[in-house]
Amino acid sequence: MRLFLLVGLIAVIGGTCGCQSTSKLNVVTGFEPDRYMGTWYEAARFPHGFEKNLQSVSAQYDSQEDGTIRVVNRGFNTKTEVWESIEGVAKLKGQPDLGWLKVSFFKPFYASYKVIHLDEDYTQAIVTGPTFGFLWILVRDPALPKPELDALIEKTEGFGFNTNKLILVEQSEKRP
Repeated sequence: MRLFLLVGLIAVIGGTCGCQSTSKLNVVTGFEPDRYMGTWYEAARFPHGFEKNLQSVSAQYDSQEDGTIRVVNRGFNTKTEVWESIEGVAKLKGQPDLGWLKVSFFKPFYASYKVIHLDEDYTQAIVTGPTFGFLWILVRDPALPKPELDALIEKTEGFGFNTNKLILVEQSEKRP
């Protein structure tokens, strides 16, 4: 149950930690929330305590009748050998055609969730938080070919992220 235990608090604190803000990064336009729904797999991420020792990490996004988005993050803890998960809620932060949401795993605390790259087919995304200390490369296919991952990593570098900090996330074929 430790998975993302402090994600809300860390994200809120992250906005005030002195890390460089991502406020100048543009979010994707023409965003279609319904197409974003479903399962995404982490291909790479920056290290955070709330994801320590986690592999086979995925996020499931589902539209709710009230206009919010149910978010379930799961990962396999390689140290304890236990699947962990946490459920949260996301809301569009502004206009519905912008890839900018706010996500909460611990209400009333919300953190910025900025989709700064999304391919045309909604199969690859680059997501950041309120500072350059947060970065996730998300994909629909857990078996992303290395050349495609390398291209996404290069893209993150173009946004100004230090890609030397990236953790490549192993995606096991064994899923519950």
